[in-house]
Amino acid sequence: MAKAIHSMIRVLDEARSIEFYNKAFGMEVAERLDFENFTLVYLSNQDSPFEIELTVNKGRTEPYDLGDGYGHIAVSVDDVAAEHARFESAGLNPRKLVEFAPGGEVIAKFFFVADPDGYEIEVLQRGGRYL
Repeated sequence: MAKAIHSMIRVLDEARSIEFYNKAFGMEVAERLDFENFTLVYLSNQDSPFEIELTVNKGRTEPYDLGDGYGHIAVSVDDVAAEHARFESAGLNPRKLVEFAPGGEVIAKFFFVADPDGYEIEVLQRGGRYL
């Protein structure tokens, strides 16, 4: 069976992206591979084996066009309200905390935040299908 191991995103500023993912999600550099034309940086934390792979194309100065196909990456947390408050106090500009309740029953509590390159990340309350 296949096992998801990482998601790759292209970023302009390696240090800025590493700082964001560390501050927001406690992710640290697991490995950094430097090549002539690009660098790969793998970020992870102790809570999950899944990694974010940052690809930094050397010499790139223009922001990437994320197009209309990209959706988001999702992470789950123990206390979404506390994380929302922490993101706000850290200056990470989270969007509004939402209780999604189609039909009257809350099935998800979440907020979105964008990384420095505009990639959307959904932060969900852990529980149900969002473990």
